[in-house]
Amino acid sequence: MLLLTPGPTPVPEAVRMAMSTPTIHHRTPEFEAIFEQARGYLKKLFDMEEVLMLASSGTGAMEACVLNLCHSKALVVNSGKFGERFGKICEAYGKDFVEIKNEWNTPVDVNTIVELIKNDESIDAIFLQVCESAGGLRHPVEEIAQKVKKIRSNVMIVADGITAIGVEKIDTTHIDALISGSQKALMLPPGLAFIGLNAQALEIIENRGVGYYFNLKTELKNQRKNTTAWTAATTLVIGLVAMCELIDAEGGLDKLYADTAKRAFATNKALQALGFHIYPKVPAKAMSAVLDDDASKIRKILKTKYGVNIAGGQDHIKDTLFRINHMGLVNVYETAWTLNAVELALAELGKRAYDGTANRVFTQEFYQG
Repeated sequence: MLLLTPGPTPVPEAVRMAMSTPTIHHRTPEFEAIFEQARGYLKKLFDMEEVLMLASSGTGAMEACVLNLCHSKALVVNSGKFGERFGKICEAYGKDFVEIKNEWNTPVDVNTIVELIKNDESIDAIFLQVCESAGGLRHPVEEIAQKVKKIRSNVMIVADGITAIGVEKIDTTHIDALISGSQKALMLPPGLAFIGLNAQALEIIENRGVGYYFNLKTELKNQRKNTTAWTAATTLVIGLVAMCELIDAEGGLDKLYADTAKRAFATNKALQALGFHIYPKVPAKAMSAVLDDDASKIRKILKTKYGVNIAGGQDHIKDTLFRINHMGLVNVYETAWTLNAVELALAELGKRAYDGTANRVFTQEFYQG
């Protein structure tokens, strides 16, 4: 079965092999050396002063950032299930917050955030997604961060890059914390979360550690010594080093970003050539998200007849959205076959005759576009 869901993504064989070696203890020089390697790769990937690793899903990193970087009032951008989650975390801690709520295909308006920051000095942190994967949407995070910092430099900009890190180069110049997870573009099993931090965020954390398991001050102190406050996810960290080495062997981050961008663009063009509507107004490069009344039927045909597993939607678009993953080292032929299968499914549903349009357009756009 070809897995092209936007997380978890397939784990490459070389990474699986690395993680199958005998377990080592996390309080040993051997593991500290591996942990140091992982930290080096992550700092390069995030392009930030520090990157912390947490043994949790990405939601744990989201919670840690709310807990450690917002002291008075949060501004939360909700354009999908994961933006909504930031608000729910604030509620769980009794933290005051204001929410900007949009349709799941609509990026947040920069000026709306600017006006809120100008008029409410109690807001000290903004939480939003780089890519809101519920609908495959890209928010203008970098522009927001730049404009907010010009108004009030002390406001923390916290960006969920769980489906953006490893997909595209993110300008972190004005971003204070950037979150990601292992099971997306880094093609690892779930269970490891990352938080990139700049100098301003580090100063706040070091001056005010809060919480217990998600106390980033405690974690920072330990990880700077190449160990962890609590039991490390040793196997996943070993896999992370192997995955980063594989990315380097495949041409490095710049090639990964370029290939992902080409694959996403060509896929959207092919889907549009089949008559589909791309759902988000500003599509992210991590996935292609299509809104169609027969989305659930198409997904079922792909899985049962053509051996391809793609994702559906959630909540109000559960049965009318399908999403094709572009994160990680996806082979061109895998995406080409998936699009071919989508076109075959349309023919089976009587929606259009099969004529090879999807493959032709995808191949032309990827190699010649």
